Amino acid sequence: MYITYNIVIYLYYIGVWVASFFSKKVALMWKGEKNTFHYLKENLDSTAKYLWFHAASLGEFEQGRPMMERIKKEHPEYKILLTFFSPSGYEVRKDYKGADLICYLPLDTPYKAYHFVSMVKPVMAFFIKYEFWFNYLHALKHKGIPTYSVSSIFRDGQIFFRWYGKDYAKVLKCFTHLYVQNEKSQQLLASIGVTNTTIVGDTRFDRVLKIREDAKQLPIVEIFKGCGERRLFIAGSSWSGDEAIFIPYFNKRNDTKMIIAPHVVTEEHLSQIISACEGKIVRYTQAETMTAEELSAADVLIIDCYGLLSSIYNYADITLVGGGYDHTGVHNVLEAAVWDKPVVYGPNYEEYREAIGLMKSGGGLVANDATEFSTIVDRLLTDKDYMSSASKKAGAYVMSQQGATDKVLATLRF
Repeated sequence: MYITYNIVIYLYYIGVWVASFFSKKVALMWKGEKNTFHYLKENLDSTAKYLWFHAASLGEFEQGRPMMERIKKEHPEYKILLTFFSPSGYEVRKDYKGADLICYLPLDTPYKAYHFVSMVKPVMAFFIKYEFWFNYLHALKHKGIPTYSVSSIFRDGQIFFRWYGKDYAKVLKCFTHLYVQNEKSQQLLASIGVTNTTIVGDTRFDRVLKIREDAKQLPIVEIFKGCGERRLFIAGSSWSGDEAIFIPYFNKRNDTKMIIAPHVVTEEHLSQIISACEGKIVRYTQAETMTAEELSAADVLIIDCYGLLSSIYNYADITLVGGGYDHTGVHNVLEAAVWDKPVVYGPNYEEYREAIGLMKSGGGLVANDATEFSTIVDRLLTDKDYMSSASKKAGAYVMSQQGATDKVLATLRF
């Protein structure tokens, strides 16, 4: 297993190198990963005690963030090293003030893993949700460093529970403890002999509640929304598959306004959205040059920048969270639900515990196609009791799931 894994890693390494010549995103990862050891050599404090948090990308970072910020506040004697695997995480959060050092995680080769762990000498290591790097985990175990999996979730189809994955599943025994999201995960782990587990839920619920508490006021959105004569629909993290569902519907309505915050903000994608929409369209970054009268008269506001979505949901009457009509899967439904807003999403949600829970609570409304989308939104816009009930259920669901961060921190010895 060890040899096979490392062969795959080296082949992947070559593939990334080749892809870096053709993809800007991959090039960022390649360059960042190669710079990590130089960055650490220049910036590591040899006298500090580091807690290492690793997040694959932005979503996992948001899950780990409540823990980092609580530890930073309650245990200032520690410094935090935050690593990312994906550019979509690192490039957005490389200036995050809650960590003392932020860098890419070098690829999981035996040399790089042991060199990284030896260089950082973390007091503890935390891997968020899905990260199970063979060489890093063995290096941490070999050096006796307490290592934790946080907000992890396991499913039947994962390699650990297949006949051909039995050897790789042994990597899970490198963890000191696994804090899992649900009972199913605990049962699956127990079936392969991993019993050092605790069900704590998902730290993302704590994160979105903190986001709500610290939300930004957005004057441009407030002016665009106006005094409420027209309802406001907000689509967050949308892909083209989602946009093909909701844009034609709202093009036919003159009693609603629309805000679209696409998941991928590129000129090509923005142009596609603008071409599909009807009425007066405004881009967020250009709105400051407009008068209040011009902005309030607009029909569609396109968010062509990052960092605003979680606060924008506050202004919605109805929300759609994207990815459910795309191969990526539905994105973070909790960011919308925490504001007591009904959340509509597509059929690709069944691997996302929070989306399933929100749907079962009545605050998440699944529309399998354009016809169902029209039926659901028609009812929300015309039935005040239905709208009120779905809104309250969405917020109540988020509130009912809080507390995972407290449960994890209560068991750790600092």
